Amino acid sequence: MIKMAILGAGAIANKMAATITKMDEVEAYAIAARDLDRAQAFAEAYGFTKAYGSYEEMLADEAVDLVYVAVPHSHHYKMTKLCLEAGKHVLCEKAFMVNAEQARDVLDLAKSKKLLLTEAIWTRYMPSRKIIDDIIARGEIGEVTSLTANLGYELSQIKRIWDPALAGGALLDVGVYLVNFARMVFGEDMTSVSSYAVFKDGVDMIDSIVMTFEGGKTATMQCNVNAVLNRTGCIFGTKGYLEITNINNPEEIKVYNEEYQAVRTYAVPEQITGYEYEVEACVRAIESGSLECPQMPHAETIQVMEIMDGIRKSWGYEIPVLE
Repeated sequence: MIKMAILGAGAIANKMAATITKMDEVEAYAIAARDLDRAQAFAEAYGFTKAYGSYEEMLADEAVDLVYVAVPHSHHYKMTKLCLEAGKHVLCEKAFMVNAEQARDVLDLAKSKKLLLTEAIWTRYMPSRKIIDDIIARGEIGEVTSLTANLGYELSQIKRIWDPALAGGALLDVGVYLVNFARMVFGEDMTSVSSYAVFKDGVDMIDSIVMTFEGGKTATMQCNVNAVLNRTGCIFGTKGYLEITNINNPEEIKVYNEEYQAVRTYAVPEQITGYEYEVEACVRAIESGSLECPQMPHAETIQVMEIMDGIRKSWGYEIPVLE
């Protein structure tokens, strides 16, 4: 069985721990935090075998197979490189890196070491993705021409959001889901992107993004880390539309006809937390010797990073990069 370790002991690490302790595919083996007391408390809470007070010490443990990188965006590059240099497969939390240059660098390193490296953008791995794809492919709403989506939480007091040194802001934290949502629906043939941001204390708090794709298909979206949004996604076609409750972790998918009547409702499968699907994908890739997961290919990770780089450039905003 693959022994999995978590690097970082914050909120998202707790969610991953609550997931993998209920999975049969992996063993919740090790946790590393910046101090041993915190790591030991985490290990005791979730039943991990090992607790380490430094990342380097955990990575020196030869039993560790797969590491989930759960530190702030600003530290993804450094920590992912550390894991790869130690010979570990890596599942790195979104946003994958601060920019596309970092993404290309770590992906090249993983390839050279023949190690799996993949982005933990959970929506790419969920069964709901196929449900939506199949509804569209069957023509239930006709030819799809546009979509709208929003994603937002009141996170403005959280340090990783408001601190530029931690690569804070709305785009890398929640906007990344919108970019991925649009590309999952419309594909890779994007023709343009435009955006507008509202800044507060040096970071973007509200972002409006419009992406257009081949054939004039258009995605109009907003993300916000200073308000609670309803997280709804709507996909519009010539014969009706889909309404997705919570694009970040779909709870229900409704089909409406051209008379605005709800004609079908699709439930999503029961889940532990939703994180299990990305872990399962990693296990399959490792066992088959693959260096990437088909749900989120390396080329697509780079493309998404390039899009976000371009969005920030259009604002005249550059995130400080941790050396």
